Amino acid sequence: MRNRLTAFILAGMILGIGAGLWANVVTAGDADRAKEVGGYFHLLADIFLHLIQMIIAPLVFSTLVTGIAHMGDTAAVGRIGGRALAWFVMASLVSLSLGLVLVNFFEPGAGLHLVRSGAPSGIDTAAFNFRDFILHIFPTSMIASMADNSVLQIVVFSLFIGVALAAIGEKGKPVLSLVDGLAALMLQTTGYVMRFAPLAVFGALASVVTVQGPSVLKTFGQLIGEFYLALLVLWAALFVAGAMFLGRKMLALVTYVREPVLIAFSTASSEAAYPKILEQLDRFGVPRRIYSFVLPLGYSFNLDGSMMYAAFATIFLAQAYDIDLPVATQIIMLLVLMVTSKGTAAVPRASLVIIAATLSQFQLPVEGVALLLAIDHFMDMGRTATNVFGNAIATAVIAKWESTRNFPDADAAHLSGDATPPLATTATNRCRVIDQTTMRAALRPNQAPLIPVRHLHMRAFNFPKFMITPK
Repeated sequence: MRNRLTAFILAGMILGIGAGLWANVVTAGDADRAKEVGGYFHLLADIFLHLIQMIIAPLVFSTLVTGIAHMGDTAAVGRIGGRALAWFVMASLVSLSLGLVLVNFFEPGAGLHLVRSGAPSGIDTAAFNFRDFILHIFPTSMIASMADNSVLQIVVFSLFIGVALAAIGEKGKPVLSLVDGLAALMLQTTGYVMRFAPLAVFGALASVVTVQGPSVLKTFGQLIGEFYLALLVLWAALFVAGAMFLGRKMLALVTYVREPVLIAFSTASSEAAYPKILEQLDRFGVPRRIYSFVLPLGYSFNLDGSMMYAAFATIFLAQAYDIDLPVATQIIMLLVLMVTSKGTAAVPRASLVIIAATLSQFQLPVEGVALLLAIDHFMDMGRTATNVFGNAIATAVIAKWESTRNFPDADAAHLSGDATPPLATTATNRCRVIDQTTMRAALRPNQAPLIPVRHLHMRAFNFPKFMITPK
């Protein structure tokens, strides 16, 4: 089913572009008609995104609370959180620095010679007031936070609840069982929702091409091409950084996350890929208590593609208006983006708010954001896929640092998508005793366990001694 879903998504992309080109030709010269047709196409994507938004709050809450509570040791929360934030800060610096260096090298805005008009951009630049941003992190109501899908606020109160459940021990087990059940329910619901992804991909691409046509790619082809080249450089940097810790298993991780990355690229929404990345990280071997804690944090604090785009687009507009920014100013801008980019909503075009706020703060023409609107969908696809890719690497690396899981080898079974993750671990990399009933329930028919036999207690199975691999 997983491989079929990937094929259906690719088919949706191709058919969506084809349908959009056909509709663009049919509605040629009638902009209102093109928007109407595009709106009907986009209905498919809107329905899918509504379904994703429906499940995102309870999914983040339940997986994060259970992940923290099952740690048992509250000190582990601080340790893992500290390691995660350290990785996020370094990844942010690399992303922003590469964006600034490459946009100054390519100079995509040079030669446009735009003139300030003073026209409003239509985007609220006050949205990222630093004081309001800090205050907004802390919720006043759990219900309101979940209703608004405010991921940062959900993370904060989930942290408190998860730590409290771990602290009260036995008394919290009934509540923890309830939340565990909610997590399982939401993951199953997610599986049903994801079956609509190919239709959403078709509708989203058909809508954009119908309204804008192929001309937008010609007009801004240089900017799009150079930005995607910059993203490739960032992907290479992230891959090398991940390989330093994961070794050859980095190749297996890329194979596992190809589907959620493709979903993120097609829908231009990190939220759409969130359920799938949870599933794939689990299949790769990342412990649930790690990915359910680190990944929601990454969705708020580790948006590598969005940060590169913010730096790239801001300097591009300065070049387009013939404004020379000194190196010192660009460094200050980098530090500002380090703060304002945190907590960016994982929905399409949220980065435009960051860019508008940065332009306003540095007295650059905010109306320049309107130049980006025509191509923002295509840029958003690349940066969103990068966000998902970067968070997958960060989560796997932090799990490796914690040494809580021997990751599966990148063998043919795993690459085919048919593998089952290892079944049991402890913080010391030794498998706990598993009784025969548990093992039979966990394994599919005719499937051998992936755990080396030497790691299992002898009384778990009645194997002859000659079958036990030596230590």
